[in-house]
Amino acid sequence: MIKIAQLGAGRMGSIHARNAAANPRLDLAWLVDPRPEAAGDLAREIGAGLASFEAVLADPEIKGVIVASSTDAHLDNALACLKAGKMVFCEKPLDLDLARLVEHKADFQDAPIFVAFNRRFDPHFAALAETVTSGAIGALETLHLINHDPAAPPAHFVPTSGGLFKDFTIHDFDVAAWLVAEPFTEVFAFASCLVDPMIGELGDVDTARVILKTASGKIVMISNTRRSGCGYDQRIEAFGSKGMAVAGNPAPTTVARWTEAGAGSDALYPGFMSRYAGAYAAEMDHFADMLEGKARPAAGYEASVASLKLAEAAARSVATGAPVKL
Repeated sequence: MIKIAQLGAGRMGSIHARNAAANPRLDLAWLVDPRPEAAGDLAREIGAGLASFEAVLADPEIKGVIVASSTDAHLDNALACLKAGKMVFCEKPLDLDLARLVEHKADFQDAPIFVAFNRRFDPHFAALAETVTSGAIGALETLHLINHDPAAPPAHFVPTSGGLFKDFTIHDFDVAAWLVAEPFTEVFAFASCLVDPMIGELGDVDTARVILKTASGKIVMISNTRRSGCGYDQRIEAFGSKGMAVAGNPAPTTVARWTEAGAGSDALYPGFMSRYAGAYAAEMDHFADMLEGKARPAAGYEASVASLKLAEAAARSVATGAPVKL
């Protein structure tokens, strides 16, 4: 087993820590959090000890570090771990400031860092990606990404989230780049506050439509809302020169029921933690592959820059009402 440590014991930290502890190739030895009282229960649950960040960096037995600290600490934490010779698993985003991220380009040259864009590891989306790249639907021409939350986040989350495009749509920007595999040259976005007026008062939006275009003319349409009204709605439609491929919404079971009242089935998953549980476990397994020298990061610094560039362009488009050239 490979000895690793983790920074952060919050919502995403708890997901990653449990997956690391359950992975037979990893030994999650230390948990670091500035609130040891908050991390204590999680540490006891997974059998990890509590340590300082400095102690983790100085421990030669620690080969990798999961960075699941607060978003504003991701970049500094990741850089410190890399400098100490540790491989890094970083919860997205690597940073919320594109200019700051670009300043550190040299620090990430060939760096062993995996930025956890979990949707690349969803089995349904991965199967669609394989279908697209295999040429089964011909040359990809357009893509439709549907990413709808079941309900708006609490108001206190909005000011530190980075906004809809950097917190939420960032996943769609990464999926678009992953599936299209061609640089985007133009971004156009419409956005409104239709779900929760408080989100608008805090300077953010909760509903958006974004169009991305490549130099060759490929088009991606992204649909976002903070309130679906029907559960966690996550779908992809890919249209090619010879057909289409669709990854629909999985449900907890495939049981369908018919009665005099009509047809019924299981509701959609209620949120990202249950919908993407398999993807979160798979990305931790990918980190284990990296630590064993079997894989290179599926997404890292360059993927982070590409998605953040699209997020900032979408925000500029909303602000100006015009397309943004990249």
